[in-house]
Amino acid sequence: MTQVNGMWKRLVTACMLLAMPALAWAQSADPKPWQLNMGKGVTASSQHAYDAHMVALIVCIVIGLIVFGAMGYAMFKFRKSKGAVPAQFSHNTTAEIIWTVIPVLILVVMAWPATAKLIAMYDTRDAEMTVKVTGYQWMWKYDYLGEDVSFTSRLDRESDRIRQSGEQPDLAKNPHYLLDVDNPLVLPTNTKIRFVITADDVIHAWWVPALGWKQDAIPGIVNEAWTDIKEPGIYRGQCAELCGKDHGFMPIVVKAVPKAEFEQWLASKKPAPAPEPAPAAPEAAPADAAPATDAAPIAETPAPSAQG
Repeated sequence: MTQVNGMWKRLVTACMLLAMPALAWAQSADPKPWQLNMGKGVTASSQHAYDAHMVALIVCIVIGLIVFGAMGYAMFKFRKSKGAVPAQFSHNTTAEIIWTVIPVLILVVMAWPATAKLIAMYDTRDAEMTVKVTGYQWMWKYDYLGEDVSFTSRLDRESDRIRQSGEQPDLAKNPHYLLDVDNPLVLPTNTKIRFVITADDVIHAWWVPALGWKQDAIPGIVNEAWTDIKEPGIYRGQCAELCGKDHGFMPIVVKAVPKAEFEQWLASKKPAPAPEPAPAAPEAAPADAAPATDAAPIAETPAPSAQG
């Protein structure tokens, strides 16, 4: 009975593993346990990457089916038990031309759309806003250029407390352990946003998988990228370049909201305008001063003489 139960468990597990590739066609932005396929993400860049990945995957599957199908057919059809005799030639020019030309054509066909998508992923023109990202050991600084809004974003206090105390994190209580920050980067949806990315000390890398790209942050160099988030939500990432002892503790959180909500949030983060100075009071004249007059002094006329 135990053997039968074990066999059924293995059969169910095998069926689940076989079904996973079909279930992996529709993936949300964040990775899931046992996820096999690449996630689609929520931006134009991530869609470009997903499309290129799926084209390459389908081509590889077709090639694999043809090659392994031919191998299986040859092993069954021309097996020794049926008296098959191995071929007695060393080279076949026709076969060599075929298996050289066909792969070249396949690569050219795959390279054409991939190159077009790669160019589009690096086209930062016509962006509606620009965010400067600066990597530090071990946090991120965000500047909304032209808006007078900037802040730092680092590991949230609860995750930092748990990791430093040695406490065992609980997935139910802390589902985003080491992936939460104190100040997320808030961005509007359906807006082309340009990023300029650099670092202040060592090399970092700003990476949010749902956005579909990763960009190095290098001291003294400014790299560019762009995004256009289609769906509101919270998308998480991490530094993807080994940058020191706390490299694993500088997560990234992007909060995408509708444009109207973003405008309200941005207005709330701007510094309050300085109050206008009060007008100066006029100076009072001294009490003992004679009043000023604009009239000219009148000259006295001498009295006429009595003598005629």
